[in-house]
Amino acid sequence: LAQKAWRMIRTLIFTYLVSGVLLTALAFALYKFRLPESQITLGISGVYILSCFMGGFMAGKAMRSRKFLWGLLTGILYFAFLLIMSFLQYRTITADAVRLGTVFAMCSLSAMAGGMIS
Repeated sequence: LAQKAWRMIRTLIFTYLVSGVLLTALAFALYKFRLPESQITLGISGVYILSCFMGGFMAGKAMRSRKFLWGLLTGILYFAFLLIMSFLQYRTITADAVRLGTVFAMCSLSAMAGGMIS
């Protein structure tokens, strides 16, 4: 059990590192190309999807069985951490239920797909 927990922690750290790199690239693109808000929103959604997919893939490789479930768990934990950090920063949930549901679906389903492919 401790070994699986450590693998999941490593997977989540990897997923957030990927997010950090992709968000830095997105910020550079915003600065360099003066992207409109609609493209930034699309870019952030892409970061969620790609990061979670890669995290789910890594979780599936690390766990070797029930890969889709480990991928799904990776996406759920990624989303939960985002939600908690947002709440701690703003002291409230700033997004509406539809946006939260959409982000949850993007994170969990893309991570699950990554786990399935691994």
